Amino acid sequence: MESEIEKRKAHDRGNPNMLYVEIGKRLRIARIELNYTQEQMAEILGISTAYYGKVERGVYGLSLEKLVIVNEKLDMDINYLLTGIGRGLSMDEVMRECPREKRHDMEHLIKYAVNLVK
Repeated sequence: MESEIEKRKAHDRGNPNMLYVEIGKRLRIARIELNYTQEQMAEILGISTAYYGKVERGVYGLSLEKLVIVNEKLDMDINYLLTGIGRGLSMDEVMRECPREKRHDMEHLIKYAVNLVK
């Protein structure tokens, strides 16, 4: 039976399995949103389907090389995948999404917001 001190030490060190579980959950959600099967994801990453399934279940993690592939080929934010914290919106993304006829108004809103924080 594990003592309270041992549990606390394990918690303080961070439980790598829990980290892998959370990464696996986020990877699974992203895969489903992309309409990929586990087989397709495994092929993209260059790993076996069995290994990929274990990644989604949190048994194994992904190497740095595989994380780079996830970022490049699937356009996934690695920071979000690892921490659950997504990056904020970039101004380039906001302006690309903004209809051309509304860009002038958007620029004025941004200038107004910048002045407010000064």
